[in-house]
Amino acid sequence: MTTVPRSALISGASAGIGATFARHLAARGYQLLLVARRADRLHDLAAQLTEQHKVRCEVFAADLTDPASPAAILRYADEQGLNIDVLINNAGLSGKTAFADTPWDSLAGEIQLMVTAQTELAHRVIPGMKERRWGRIVNLSSLAAFAPPAASLLYTGIKSYVLNTSQALDMELKPHGIHVTALCPGFTHTEFHDVMGTRDKANRLPGILWQQPEAVVAEGWKAVQNGKPVCVPGLVNKISVAAMKPLPIRLAYLAGKTLNPFKNS
Repeated sequence: MTTVPRSALISGASAGIGATFARHLAARGYQLLLVARRADRLHDLAAQLTEQHKVRCEVFAADLTDPASPAAILRYADEQGLNIDVLINNAGLSGKTAFADTPWDSLAGEIQLMVTAQTELAHRVIPGMKERRWGRIVNLSSLAAFAPPAASLLYTGIKSYVLNTSQALDMELKPHGIHVTALCPGFTHTEFHDVMGTRDKANRLPGILWQQPEAVVAEGWKAVQNGKPVCVPGLVNKISVAAMKPLPIRLAYLAGKTLNPFKNS
């Protein structure tokens, strides 16, 4: 009997950590559904991965700031006969102007992209994962989730939401064979700072603070496979988190899991 390969949905797959996850999973035989706004880049990446690894790569161009996108993506997956076993919630951005000076449409788009769409995609794929008794979800948080709030930016609060929600979902879903990990990278060599217009400032940071996306992805994938709810990749980042957080991650997770008076049975 032929075994159907597992399938992975990756958002923000056209570049950076998302594209690196696509390469990482393709090399391990996963079928891919690549999602991002830039269709041309997605098609180029899909063709490359299909040629290199002989895996099926589907492409769906979508802007996740559009509230209709998550449903459309999963509808397409169903039409293509893809059962989503792995979800990499990678798509993201950061505001560049002060909160009060930013048009509400831009702020709403930021929240839709990194809070609502990410949460909805997880909600839509989890029932199938539960039915199959296996699933892996990686939600891209950030080292910023452990940092003090930054003036004007929603980014720190949003990434804290991702961090906390990922742990809550992992507690709920692990008995069903589903692992959820908040991947919290620090400074990573991607296009992020170019898109955000912060490349000059980023280039002034010491080299020791930076990681390559391949290292981030390798550590993140190992973490979700091993059932670790939080992954802070890189020694420098781990030291930074230890300095910022008085309560160790594992102890905070254990406390949240065992001392929650509102926990559902």
